[in-house]
Amino acid sequence: MLSETIGNNAGLIWSALQNGQLNVKAVKKITKLNEKDLNMAFGWLARESKIEFNEAEGEIFVGLV
Repeated sequence: MLSETIGNNAGLIWSALQNGQLNVKAVKKITKLNEKDLNMAFGWLARESKIEFNEAEGEIFVGLV
């Protein structure tokens, strides 16, 4: 059950990033995921090489690969 939830949350993130790279705070706000669920979904997508992280001006940005 947890894997299904993480996968669904990963889908929310994927949809949020369709229009381009966002900072992590914006992804959290758009998806309305709590910190734990957001990070698990980020891990899922990163493990599948679907997203990449960049840091600029002290903020972490995430985008689709």
